[in-house]
Amino acid sequence: MRSVVGRFRTTPALPAAIPAALAAAAVLTALAAPAEARRGRHHHHHASGGGYNPPYAAMVVDVKSGKTLHAVNEDALRHPASITKVMTLYMLFEQMERGKFALDSDLTISAHAAAQAPSKLGLRPGQTISVEDAIKAIVTKSANDVACAIGENIAGSEERFAQMMTAKAHALGMSRTRYANASGLPDPDQLTTARDLTVLARAIQDRFPHYYRYFQTRSFAFRGRVIGNHNHLLGNVQGVDGIKTGYTRDSGFNLMTAAKSEGRQIVAIVLGGKSGGSRDRIMADLVRSSLPRAYAGVRQAPPVTEVAERARPAVVADAVSRTRTQVASADDEDVETTGTTGEPLDITPSRATTTPGGTWKPGPQGVSQSLPKAAQAYAGTSSAQAPFPGASKTVARMASSERDEPPKAVTGSRVVPTAWVIQLGAMDDETKARAMLSEARAKAGGSLSKAAPYTVKVEHGGTTLYRARFSGFSEQDAAQDACTSLKRSGFSCFATRS
Repeated sequence: MRSVVGRFRTTPALPAAIPAALAAAAVLTALAAPAEARRGRHHHHHASGGGYNPPYAAMVVDVKSGKTLHAVNEDALRHPASITKVMTLYMLFEQMERGKFALDSDLTISAHAAAQAPSKLGLRPGQTISVEDAIKAIVTKSANDVACAIGENIAGSEERFAQMMTAKAHALGMSRTRYANASGLPDPDQLTTARDLTVLARAIQDRFPHYYRYFQTRSFAFRGRVIGNHNHLLGNVQGVDGIKTGYTRDSGFNLMTAAKSEGRQIVAIVLGGKSGGSRDRIMADLVRSSLPRAYAGVRQAPPVTEVAERARPAVVADAVSRTRTQVASADDEDVETTGTTGEPLDITPSRATTTPGGTWKPGPQGVSQSLPKAAQAYAGTSSAQAPFPGASKTVARMASSERDEPPKAVTGSRVVPTAWVIQLGAMDDETKARAMLSEARAKAGGSLSKAAPYTVKVEHGGTTLYRARFSGFSEQDAAQDACTSLKRSGFSCFATRS
């Protein structure tokens, strides 16, 4: 492990252009086939040399301004793998804040927890582990047995704990996230998005700044062993202070990162890296190119806070960025320390080059523009579409509250919705919703030239929301094409029947 880490080099920040490593990843993943069917609830997939390319997604958010600095497939459903454990620790930190657990409290290991697939500490049924050691084991080893034990000790069963995690995610505004276990081990119903994970990355820092420091743990000693952290960007990329890696074969190599420098602060998500090395290089490039562009003044974006689940909007558009930024696996260390081809991890920056389809560079609002055509088509895929076999039913369940609820009233100009419409998001104020529509139309150009903007007033558990929509599409393809154009301009949207 030391020899691998020793190969890393920290270099000065790159120019704002996104380096070629990102373009290459987009091209490869755009052409990749969907993930293979699930193998089972608790089967650990190791990386292999079979040419498998998991679907790619990424997002970078400026914490102080709330603006989106980079986004690709940010609303497409993905498996979180061991990034799941960030929510597991969020739930544990909450219990500690309430006084139900202390750092020296003991957690009991059940037979179910002990039976979890690697990566794990290998604890036996009936043994105990202190809360503090459990936190460190999650952060460094990504121990699945410990994650399961945390859930069982809090909720009585892992299934009940997963339900609590899902409710918490929705309360935070992670509208497309659903948890099925505490560890991130493979499960077809364990789903999230890059956008939702940026919310979690901000929320755990906003809510638990004292406990967040544990994500900076490089190694810890446990019963005669020294366990190192899988996150190799710590100490090797300037500004990075956490937070969590993840891997299953179905998810690819995932990484949630937070970084601070000279008064600037960002969170970044990369999902679906084809190896640990390529994932780390992509993330390193994102941090180096995005952090210098982040806002350095007094924080303008409010902290991520929880709302009652029934009262929360299904999707809330951020008033600053006009995008919907509202508010495991196994993660086996043998897999994490090398890529699928066995190459050592190397996070030295890539050089910007011209790809066959054009150079990948930041566009308006930092959202990636000028992608190769295949990557553009993939990036434009509606987040409502299932990205892998077996997900369609879950997608339908998760989207139903957002798309199928009949509006109570139509406000704004008296627009008669066509067969298909585009929805950008929902706001708590009609003026904000109209402003979003106006900005979207100005930036989308010809794709919305014949579309009519309107708002829909909806009641959610006593809370009034205003959906921002465009009418004027008789066919689904036309609506989806316009939505793709909006996404390239920095907006999130989906096409739906009126």
